[in-house]
Amino acid sequence: METYHQGKFAELGVLDTFVQDNHSSSERGTLRGLHFQLRHAQAKLCRVVEGEALDVALDIRVGSPHFGKWTVVVLSAEKQNQLYIPAGFAHGFLALSERVQFLYKCSDFYHPEDEHGVLWSDRKIGIPWPIPDPLVSDKDKKLPELAGVPRELLPQYPK
Repeated sequence: METYHQGKFAELGVLDTFVQDNHSSSERGTLRGLHFQLRHAQAKLCRVVEGEALDVALDIRVGSPHFGKWTVVVLSAEKQNQLYIPAGFAHGFLALSERVQFLYKCSDFYHPEDEHGVLWSDRKIGIPWPIPDPLVSDKDKKLPELAGVPRELLPQYPK
């Protein structure tokens, strides 16, 4: 199975150069996110190779007509589908099956000092997580709601 072909993605308008691959293993009910980097913004190409996950992209670009809007896609090993997330979006996912192997390509390297996030359960955003009480890391539980993130820590929408 061919999972990435630069030329075919370029035909679709995805021109990012991916520099890092990540592999996350999670059990059912584990929620990761919503994360982003500011100075080292990352576009991501996400897929699942075992199980099923709800993948979420949240537009946090100040000035975007879609600011605060999100999209969700169920990624599964069976469907072999993928989700492209442009730079400037916060990203998170929820493991829906007993075991999930989640892979994603990134257009910039991970810089822990540049990592920021938005609270997964922000009611004003209203993402419909299908598992009511997910397993969330202490770090992710402490993230601010989108309205509480200082605007200088959010990416700007291109003018």
